[in-house]
Amino acid sequence: MLVLGIEGSANKVGVGIVSEDGVIHANPRHTYITPPGQGFLPRETAVHHQEHILGLVKAALKIADAKPSDISCIAYTKGPGMGGPLLSCAVVARMLSLMWKVPIVGVNHCVGHIEMGRIVTGAKDPVVLYVSGGNTQVIAYADKRYRIFGETIDIAVGNCLDKFARVLQLSNDPSPGYNIEQLAKQGSKFVVLPYVVKGMDVSFSGLLSFVSDAASKMISQGEVTPADLCFSLQETIFAMLIEITERAMAHCGKNDVLIVGGVGCNQRLQDMMKIMASERGGMLYAIDERYCIDNGAMIAWPGLLSFKAGQVTDLADTTCTQRYRTDDVYVQWRDD
Repeated sequence: MLVLGIEGSANKVGVGIVSEDGVIHANPRHTYITPPGQGFLPRETAVHHQEHILGLVKAALKIADAKPSDISCIAYTKGPGMGGPLLSCAVVARMLSLMWKVPIVGVNHCVGHIEMGRIVTGAKDPVVLYVSGGNTQVIAYADKRYRIFGETIDIAVGNCLDKFARVLQLSNDPSPGYNIEQLAKQGSKFVVLPYVVKGMDVSFSGLLSFVSDAASKMISQGEVTPADLCFSLQETIFAMLIEITERAMAHCGKNDVLIVGGVGCNQRLQDMMKIMASERGGMLYAIDERYCIDNGAMIAWPGLLSFKAGQVTDLADTTCTQRYRTDDVYVQWRDD
């Protein structure tokens, strides 16, 4: 059985093909990159996806050495994400479902990241730290749902890093967060920044305002370098995330942790999390940029799991939603 998945909730559009043994047969994607200092807007991002998605479908079939008749199901990102890009991909998913006469499954983007992490790393039942441009959540599975134990109360961690990269006029290629990570390696002076943990939740908007203001004043006065501020921002944010993750691990009685989402590629975050997990006698499970960053396979795999469990989406219900919480999904395919 092969399932084709389409992801396009933000600035990346990808098409993946997976089989029921968990093998990823193809996973091409394309990224919409804007000039330094600029973000990506829904309309322009949607146009980018429309221009590239059919080529990616053809490329995925070629890489997988598959024909349309080999595809048993189409999976697409139902949400959360940006409306225009989501809709552009959903239209293509519906078209392929009708043309190829196969069922269609709507997938929660957040659950897609979790299941991708589990199948690639072999993690069984870890606490999950999901960190990306649009989401920041600490999650654990219980009773057929991925329960959220802590999250951001304002902006996501990736959004915080991306916006600070724009303040510094860093390149968006390959991503602003990656360029902050590289610049942070050159930093040597730690600047004390607001550390905002509220119970199991975190807040980044005030921190971003503070460090953005510091950038304009302290850099011009020669007190710090941009690298120092990137270093300080990473250390502060990641310490906040590890604190709430460890608290969730203690509450759930779990010692293993899985990091997913685009920010999960950050090596410093992985190193800090690994220290915490090892001190608890547990393991860190992490994946590289092939699977951390949004991709089609992360939609195809949970789509396949849903399809095998008898969950399909009626064509009339193949809509998109910008708000679709992780714990809204009934995880039919897990029996533990």
